[in-house]
Amino acid sequence: MSAIFTDWKDHHARLWDRHPVRLTHPLDQSPLFTHEALIDLISHYPREHYSVIHMGAGDDRFWKEGEFANLDGQAMYDAVAAGRLWLNLRRTDAVDPRYRELLRDMFEEIETRTGQSDLRMPSIGILISSPNAQVYYHSDLPNQSLWQIRGRKKIWLYPNTEPFLSGEDLERIAIFEKEVDLAYEPWYDDHALTFDLEPGQMLHWPLNAPHRVQNADCVNVSMTSEYWARDARSSHVVNMANGTLRYRFGLAPTGRARTGPAFLAKRALNAVTQRTGWLDKVRAAKKPIEFTVEDDKNIRPAQQTAAE
Repeated sequence: MSAIFTDWKDHHARLWDRHPVRLTHPLDQSPLFTHEALIDLISHYPREHYSVIHMGAGDDRFWKEGEFANLDGQAMYDAVAAGRLWLNLRRTDAVDPRYRELLRDMFEEIETRTGQSDLRMPSIGILISSPNAQVYYHSDLPNQSLWQIRGRKKIWLYPNTEPFLSGEDLERIAIFEKEVDLAYEPWYDDHALTFDLEPGQMLHWPLNAPHRVQNADCVNVSMTSEYWARDARSSHVVNMANGTLRYRFGLAPTGRARTGPAFLAKRALNAVTQRTGWLDKVRAAKKPIEFTVEDDKNIRPAQQTAAE
């Protein structure tokens, strides 16, 4: 097995999951990430495992989810290269066994180097995004890393504490699975760490740390990796239960204890909620398909395409 990290130092294990860590990797040279390999992957990617997002430029802020018309992989790539789009290939390890092998190698090395052995539900995904595209201020629930393969991007990373992130923010993300509606103020940038990522570099950050991303004037190919460490799993139990109490029952929970009787009661509430199907209905209503990418020059509203 070849090394996934090419400049790992002993002290990185002490920083991992606690502070931002930027390291180098060889994945930009892997045959899994050549242009031809990516076009082939896109061409056969199951619809249920990808999403395509259209976002605004400058102060014209919007974030809409859509779909491609009957396009082949090269046409899908060309559309991303021409517009303000993010193509998110989710769970690539579940779709293609070659990436599943990469995931296994990655996490064997991560666990060995960090001394952690309870990293659950690891997964990787691939992001192909337009020149100058951005991802607005948001937070992720699992432990996250971003691996740059092609192109360049800038990342602003913020503290995972108030006022930059609240417990209610995390509850809303957990319930609605919509990360990019966090409140953002320009002065937050005074307290951010910034990182420029080049091909062959990756960035890992503390749990839930809010961040935003700006591509350079070039197509970007990146890989995301995530997992659920013990702290992330416990926090998720609290976020889901508190969010259910807030958005389904109209209560205003304040406790965020991750041990004890209240925590066990919240875990039981989550199990009951999962069986009711309430979450599936809520999330479907919050993620409508709003447009269709016809080709590299045409993005049409979904209702217009359906009427035609």
